[in-house]
Amino acid sequence: MRKNILKIILLLAPLLFFLGCSTKYNHLPTSKSVDIDAYKGTWYEIARFEHFFEKECKNVTATYTLKNDGKIGVVNKCTNIQNNEKKEATAIAYAIDNTNSKLKVSFFRPFYGDYWIIDVDKNYKVALVGSPSREYLWILSRDKKIDAKIKEDLILKASKLGFDTKKFIWTIQE
Repeated sequence: MRKNILKIILLLAPLLFFLGCSTKYNHLPTSKSVDIDAYKGTWYEIARFEHFFEKECKNVTATYTLKNDGKIGVVNKCTNIQNNEKKEATAIAYAIDNTNSKLKVSFFRPFYGDYWIIDVDKNYKVALVGSPSREYLWILSRDKKIDAKIKEDLILKASKLGFDTKKFIWTIQE
């Protein structure tokens, strides 16, 4: 009997270890459906979690176009805060399901990252975009500024989904 219990413990130990090491949030709800035609165009970055590719950036925009092959072209632009040098990065993206809310984006093929549209308003004027790892998060708008109430609502939503909203960097848009 004791040997059987020991065997069960030894068999379950690796499983429990990996479950214990898994991320706290393994699910990230997204928009039920995204109309790529309505989503395409230029978005202004209102806020972001800082990452090396946007370090010291202001006037950040992301422009999405629909390619003939059904993929999405991405052009990100920004201006360096210190020296006003303009930077541009191009990428390709594709939807991983028919909701079009979960995209894979690559700036450095063959490596792709998650770009999940968590929320977009019905008029496609404001969006909350992130990754299920909770490492990436953006508030995007068709305008350089958003209403304080909308901003507050998006922060609250992101917080409830497990994002550390204290990490937001509020983008300078001139």
